[in-house]
Amino acid sequence: MLNQYETVFICTPVLSEPQVKEAVTKFRDLITANGGEMIHEEDWGMKKLAYPIQKKSTGFYHLFEFKADPAFITKMETDFRRDERVIRFMTVKLDKYAVAYSEKRRKLQKAKSEKKED
Repeated sequence: MLNQYETVFICTPVLSEPQVKEAVTKFRDLITANGGEMIHEEDWGMKKLAYPIQKKSTGFYHLFEFKADPAFITKMETDFRRDERVIRFMTVKLDKYAVAYSEKRRKLQKAKSEKKED
């Protein structure tokens, strides 16, 4: 049984764009290699942190929404802890209401981007 999860992680701001993309690709591949299914991905870019983490006040934010086996989450979080490029992460299991909200938010976002292109 695959559950739906949402993970937000923050990469350290000292990385270059290719290094951030490499870290994102690593975790995306980790999810798919372990039987997970990517649903949605967002790059939020560099944002100011609410409080300093490791003496840094900004970070590159990235969001993954995916389906995976519950046992895999422990493995993924261990990899987040081991990777020095990641300064914070949080994974939450989405209930049916959160899944519905997420789908609605994605549709609105898609509609806005299509409207801008016109």
